Amino acid sequence: MNEKAAHVPQRIKELREILEISAFDFAGDTEIPFDTYSKYENGELDIPISVLYTIANRLGTDVTVLLTGEEARMDSAAVCRKGKGVQIERYPGYEFSSLAYNFKNRTMEPLLVTLDSSRPEAAKVSHSGQEFNYVVEGLVKITVLNNEHILNPGDSIYFDARLPHGQCAVNGTARFITVIQE
Repeated sequence: MNEKAAHVPQRIKELREILEISAFDFAGDTEIPFDTYSKYENGELDIPISVLYTIANRLGTDVTVLLTGEEARMDSAAVCRKGKGVQIERYPGYEFSSLAYNFKNRTMEPLLVTLDSSRPEAAKVSHSGQEFNYVVEGLVKITVLNNEHILNPGDSIYFDARLPHGQCAVNGTARFITVIQE
């Protein structure tokens, strides 16, 4: 887990305690099993991005606060320069860079995702909302339910994110833009 991601559980716990909500009640409020929530808050289990949204919503804050410790500042436009996105490592084999972390009240989360075929393929995930993936570099195998799609640079896919899905690089490194709408 990278340094910024390591602080996420600490921030969640601190904000929860400021609101004087027990971990047990918070888990119930967010519909996360207590054992799982406890592992998230203790840094024993990586927190999926969709769960970060649920937690941020319950805490009455923006995901940016959980990721960076700072409030999002922009409300008309937010520019993210090349290589300057907030780095998030939420799943083994995936490197995420948040491209709109500084925009207040986002309804979508655009991320640049880097995959490496030498790393183990991550387990499928599902979350609320819809997802769009656009391949920038390399070959990406995207699985939705049990349907596999090999995408080349310039190819894209849009799907119901409630369905189990996953992405992996084919032969080397691949990068794609994903836009998640919760």
